[in-house]
This record gives sequence, structure tokens and C-alpha cells, in this order.
Amino acid sequence: MNRAGRRQELGAALASQDPYHAASLLTITTVSSRQSKPEPRLPQGSESSLQDSFGNEWSGVLKAWLDTQELAKAGYAGRAYESQAQLHGAFNQMFGSSTGNWLVPAMHAICKSTHRLAKAADKEINGGGGGGSTDQAKLQSAVTLLQESFSRTYNDRKEYNSDAPFGSDGSKKAGVLSIVNELFVIYFSLNTLRLCKNLVRPIEARKLHEKGTMGELVTYKYYTGRLSLFEDQYADAEQNLEYAFENCHVQAIKNKRVILRYLVPVKLYRGRLPSAALLQKYGLTEYGPLVDSMRKGDLRTFNDTLVRFQDKFIRQGTYLLLEKCKAICYRNLFKRIHFVVGKSQITLSHVANAFKGLGVPIDLDEIECILANLIFRGYVRGYIAHTKRVLVLSKREPFPVAAVIAK
Repeated sequence: MNRAGRRQELGAALASQDPYHAASLLTITTVSSRQSKPEPRLPQGSESSLQDSFGNEWSGVLKAWLDTQELAKAGYAGRAYESQAQLHGAFNQMFGSSTGNWLVPAMHAICKSTHRLAKAADKEINGGGGGGSTDQAKLQSAVTLLQESFSRTYNDRKEYNSDAPFGSDGSKKAGVLSIVNELFVIYFSLNTLRLCKNLVRPIEARKLHEKGTMGELVTYKYYTGRLSLFEDQYADAEQNLEYAFENCHVQAIKNKRVILRYLVPVKLYRGRLPSAALLQKYGLTEYGPLVDSMRKGDLRTFNDTLVRFQDKFIRQGTYLLLEKCKAICYRNLFKRIHFVVGKSQITLSHVANAFKGLGVPIDLDEIECILANLIFRGYVRGYIAHTKRVLVLSKREPFPVAAVIAK
């Protein structure tokens, strides 16, 4: 379709105030492969047809949109992003003065397209992503555009009714959660997690995180769960990630797998071991040996698995949390030793022999340090007789389950 046809189609969608048709037209899905395509020659000047019908602000949006379409189709990601940035800036200005919230889906489409094109532009600048360069200048510049979109939706004074359809009387706050989620994706990509709090605090103050589509709520809980995990707020992380997993669409297996990559380590740390069937169903076989070794107190298998999948866990940001799960493995190992010895007093030499048998030889001083930490955390009830090198266990529930399984 040529420019005149696209212009007419968008004009019809805007004239009828069709929110979803306008959003679909303003979406840029992909940037084509350039190959040997020549750079398109873009017309100069403004687009007058929409200016006559809707005002000067739409003229700027329309021209930038048409230019972006042609540049993306020709494979010029960098120039396509520049046009998209002009479109996004003009739309932000126009959106604030528009009536109702029927343009909210269009705002969502533009935010997603800006994000998509920024990534494509950075990839083009970095030579296709194969040269090792990780410059993300375009993605960083896209943040400013999306932050402005967030402000335009968040600061609308109309009362927000989440059950009301998009129309000429609705609140623009209906667009907040989707834009926040898009910003979360960018912040995590840029490793600027501190900026997430600038979004979380205001929307939770107005309880906007409780209103939206189920897809938006699931995405929000997923990212706030990951944020809580990195801040060592494991109870909040488990609650948010579990909500995301349970409410994620049953057929969205890939999304559920992504959620479990963070939920499983949190569950392990909090003493809740997932079943082998769950891990097998979602292809998370790397956690299988960890779960088995924690259950049995098999320290060697636990350490070997951490080393084997170290790079993967580090990329996910879960390695340090999984390392902390070693305490539960230690606890269960001491529990097995207690069962074998059959006494409440266990010489540390017996413990040292058990460690040696697992291929993890350590001295008695290190064993005392491990035991002191377990006793301090409540995983083991008892005390260490240092002079006699003996662990004296409580005769009443020496390995309390309640201390391991967090409430």
C-alpha cells in the first residue's frame, strides 16, 4: 500500500475513534532485512490531509509514521528509529490534549514500536550484534520517550474505572501499567534496576498495579518479583512470582518457564522443593540435581551442579541465591549423619569423615563454622562443645522443619 492509501486508512480509523484499528496501524512489527535495497527517498514537507481534519499535531505524527513504515520496510533500522522517535514525541504532545482514553491502545503500540526499533537500531550500529559491541544508545534515548508517555497517562485527572471500555470519556490511567511494564523490560536490559522504584512507588500508591488486563498484571508481578529477588526480599519475590506463574495463560509454556527460572531458586531458598515432574514439564532439568542433592544432603552433587551451570545461573542473576541454598544441603547432611550415628552427641570427626566420603574434605574448624551458622539460623538445635569437638543436639526436634520452610 502506498503513502496515500496508508494515510487514508489511518484517517478513517481516527475519524471513527476505533482504538484497536488505530493501534494496529501505528504498530511497527519488524525491520526488514536490508540486503541490497536502496535507501527510500522520503517526501519533504508536512502531510496536509490529516492536518485539515484533525489539526497540526496529527500532521507531524502522520509524516513520521509514514517515514518510519518505509524505512523499516527497507531495512534502515537507525533511520527508522529516528523517525519513530519524532512520531513518539509528537504523539506524546498530542495525547495529553486529547479527550478520553480511546488513544491508549495507540500509545501502547507506539511505546512497543519505539522499544523494538531502538533495539534494532542499536543492533545495526553494533554491526549486527556479532562484533561484541554492546552500545545501547538508542535504547537509552527511548527511555525518555516512554517516561514522558508514562507521565501523560499517570497524571490524567479523570477517575479510572478498569471495567470501562476505551472511549471519549475514559481515564488515560488505563494506559499506565502497560507502559510501566515496557519500561521494566528496558530497565532490566540496561541494568538500571534502581529506576524501577521510580515507577513502582507512584503506581502502587494509587493502586494502579491492581487494575489492568491479566496479561499486564502477570507481567508486572513477574518484574516486581525479580526486583524483590535482587533486593533480597525473598518473601515478596515468592509472592509476586507465584502470582505471575499461577495466572499466566495455561498455554504460555515459554512464559511459565521464564517465570520458573526465578521462582524455583526462591522456592529452594525458602525450603520448598519442586517436584521432578514440574521441572521436567517445563524443561528446567538443570534444577533437578540441585533439588535431589538438597533433599539428600549430597554436597558433592550440589557443588558439581553449581559449577556445571554456573554461567547460566550468573546470566539469570540467580547464582548467588542458589549458593545460599547450600545451607539447607548442609542441614540435611547433618540430619542424615545424626540418623546414622543414632545419638544426640556427634563427634566432629564423624562429620569430617562424612564430608571426606562426599569428596569434600574439610578440617574441623571449618565444620565448626558451618555448624555455628546453622545453629544461628535455627536450622539445627544444639551447641558445639569446642574443647571436646562434639556437636550436642537437642533431644527435642534437633532439625526443626519450621526453620527451613519459611511461612
